[in-house]
Amino acid sequence: MQGFDSLGARCAQYYKAGARFAKWRAVLKIGPTEPSELAIQENARGLARYAILCQENGLVPIVEPEILTDGPQGIEKCAAVTEAVLAAVYKALNDHHVLLEGTLLKPNMVTPGSDAPKVTPEVIAEHTVTALRRTVPAAVPGIVFLSGGQSEEEATLNLSSMNKLDVLRPWTLSFSFGRALQQTTLKTWGGKPENVAVAQAAFLARCKGNSEATLGKYEGGGSGGLASESLHVKGYNHTL
Repeated sequence: MQGFDSLGARCAQYYKAGARFAKWRAVLKIGPTEPSELAIQENARGLARYAILCQENGLVPIVEPEILTDGPQGIEKCAAVTEAVLAAVYKALNDHHVLLEGTLLKPNMVTPGSDAPKVTPEVIAEHTVTALRRTVPAAVPGIVFLSGGQSEEEATLNLSSMNKLDVLRPWTLSFSFGRALQQTTLKTWGGKPENVAVAQAAFLARCKGNSEATLGKYEGGGSGGLASESLHVKGYNHTL
């Protein structure tokens, strides 16, 4: 299967070169008949196959099943699909004898679709943590969220709200943001040497805010107006 060809050997090479983590992203979307059961199962098996090959060669697999936010669906629909996908992923991981203690999960947050009315961080936190509690085994040490096109501020506030919830969370809830960690910094820098110092300060502020969010202590207001700009790109389905 393309993508898995010689993956074990490549993982061994990456480990020898100094890598200790790897990431595989599987993309699903919500529609009238999507994701299909076939799509869910095939993506789950692909993630599991990648994960065991990583572990056999000394790498920690970051397992990333992402459900895109495109569409008008409400948060309840996203929650249902997220639960179905995560349940399939962990069934496949167990079938492939993946050591869960040696993995990280990188999921989407449970949010309304990009064309649906927004909800509060508290509502997102409740739906996301509920979905995780129903599907992710306690053996998984950490869950590191993708930002999924949310603004920097939205992603950080949502993460902080999850860590404020007074419910049992057997895993660490943290972040693995790309755009939601870098956008303000890159726009501030703009490729100009004279902007390096202020861009570094913006990046440090964003990192500090997300660090506070992992403790449930972020209250908002980071990095000014740029941090509130939506980073959603329709059909953002390229593989990273």
